[in-house]
Order: sequence, then structure tokens, then C-alpha cells
Amino acid sequence: MEGFNLNKIVRESVRKLQPYSSARDEYVSDGSEMIFLDANENPFDNGVNRYPDPYQRSLKSLLAEQKELSESQILLGNGSDEILDLIYRAFCEPNQDNIITLPPTYGMYKVLAGINAVENKEVLLTTDFEPNVNEILKVTDSNSKLLFICSPNNPTGNSFKKERIEKLLESFNGLVVIDEAYIDFSKDESWLSQLKTYPNLIVTQTLSKAYGLAGIRLGICYASEEIIGILNKIKPPYNVNQLTQQRALQRVLNQDLVDQEVQQILYERDGLIKALDNLDFVKELYPTDANFVLAKVDDANKRYQQLLEKQVVVRNRSTQPLCENTLRFTVGTPEENKKLIAILKEMK
Repeated sequence: MEGFNLNKIVRESVRKLQPYSSARDEYVSDGSEMIFLDANENPFDNGVNRYPDPYQRSLKSLLAEQKELSESQILLGNGSDEILDLIYRAFCEPNQDNIITLPPTYGMYKVLAGINAVENKEVLLTTDFEPNVNEILKVTDSNSKLLFICSPNNPTGNSFKKERIEKLLESFNGLVVIDEAYIDFSKDESWLSQLKTYPNLIVTQTLSKAYGLAGIRLGICYASEEIIGILNKIKPPYNVNQLTQQRALQRVLNQDLVDQEVQQILYERDGLIKALDNLDFVKELYPTDANFVLAKVDDANKRYQQLLEKQVVVRNRSTQPLCENTLRFTVGTPEENKKLIAILKEMK
């Protein structure tokens, strides 16, 4: 984005902030045996008696190598939700600035706006679930700090057209946050390759979906070194615990297994789509680049309850804009999908 100035985006209080310096900020082990008497820890070794690396260097080093980026372009958080909250707190002045979201989309963007006392300007997607670029730019003003784009989108499942996102990156006067929680299931290229081109671009990803680590809560933020530096100033000192770092490192090192599981999920997704398409009460299936399928049905409340009575939990998205009478089906294991399809076929 030509003429982008990060200093005009960051909050003045954050720009002037002197960050907290933890014991492990002041000393980094070189691998030698040291006697640590600096952090008031319990000295008896049980594997987790020491504070974790506050900057998760081992995991960042691996991710940087895989993504062909610098470690200084990566921030890790206690789930993507912590990362999103940090972005709000770094760049949005409460009761003054605003952000733009594109419903139907991930609900936490709106919740975090409320928590941080930031106005949320909602611009509905078009009827084919694409960003309405002209309307987005129309509602933008000098206090519009963040634009949230979820692609592939939740709950619709589709990836947004590249040219629309490029137009927004070039024209929006704040930061564009592209949430790629489901990118591993998509044929589209990640926007990580465009970080050098667009200094106002932030890309968030997660290990909760394709990597199967929802239980450890590990979110990833990729951006310029300058943006990551600002976020590091305000993050909690030890926001990613030692057990999470260890488990994430093991999983990321086993990329072949992750890729195999993704391929199986995609295969199962195709089978689920075919089965749903043959059901009379399913009125429309929406294109998906994620590990779920959004289906328009005759009566979402009725069908949701029928499935619940059979111990199957799906997501009723009917309260979302443009999603009347829709159910969202996450792709399960082959056995789970087989049971789901059998139940669906019996439903009247």
C-alpha cells in the first residue's frame, strides 16, 4: 500500500509504551548448564518448573523455515483469539476508532470490538458471499483502523476472489487482517506470499484446524517486523505455555502426517457433499474450501433438533445474515460421516 505509515495506525499510548521485561527477556540460555536464580521459580525439576521461552524461539524457527519468513515476522498466541485481541489493543483507540467486518463471518471479531469499546461497521457480503468492495470503501473513514477478512470464510466456506482482496489491500487506509484458519484445506495460495508487497497486511493462522491441536490453543500471526514488534510490546510475558510449545513443535515437525490427514478430510468432504446433494430437504450446498459444508435446508431448526436427538451435533447458522435455514456440517472421521449420512437418509 503506497504511502502506508504504521505510526499513524498504532495507538499513541502503545507507541510510547515501555514493555515489561521478564527474567527470560534479560537472559537467553546458550545451552550451557546454568544455575537460574533470577525468576523466583521452584528450583526442583519436574519438567515445567521453569518459565517457558517468552518468544517461543524453537517453534518460530521451524515455522519461519517452512513459511520462508523471518522469525521476527511471527507472533504466537494463546489461540488466534488472543492475537486478534492484541491487534485491537495495539491499533484501536477505545471510543474513537472503528473496525470493519463482513458478515456472515467469524463472530469473535464483533465480540472483541465490543470488549475493546471499538465501533464495528458491518458490511454484508454480496449474495454470492463475496466482499462488497465499493461499500466497504464507502463506509471507511479516517478512524477505520482494521478490516477483517476471513478467507476461506466461516461459516460460508468459500475463499474470496483474489482481485477483491487486492483492491482492499491497496485502498483501505488501515490494517487488513486476513484470517486463514482454514487455508490448509484450500487450493488457493496463502496471502503470506504478499507480506512484502503490502505493509498493511496481517495474516493469522491456527493449529486448531488442519493440525488437529484445538486443545492446546495455539494461534499464529504473520506480518511485517514492525507490526510484530508492536504486538510483542503488549503481549503477556509468557502467553504460550511450555506444554503447548512442545506439543506444537512435535506436530509441525510431522508435516507429512498432517498432509495425509488433510487429504483424507478433503476426500471425506467430497463424499459428504454428494450425500447431502441427494437429500430432498437440502435445498442448496455452498462451495467450500474448508473442512465443513454449509447447507441450506427446508427447516434448519427442525433438522438440527432431529440430529441432536440422534446424538449428532452440527451448527445451526440460521441467525447469521444471508444464512437463513442453514446448517454447517464439519467433516468428521470416515466412521462419523458414515453414521451421519445414514441418519440423514432416514430423516423425514
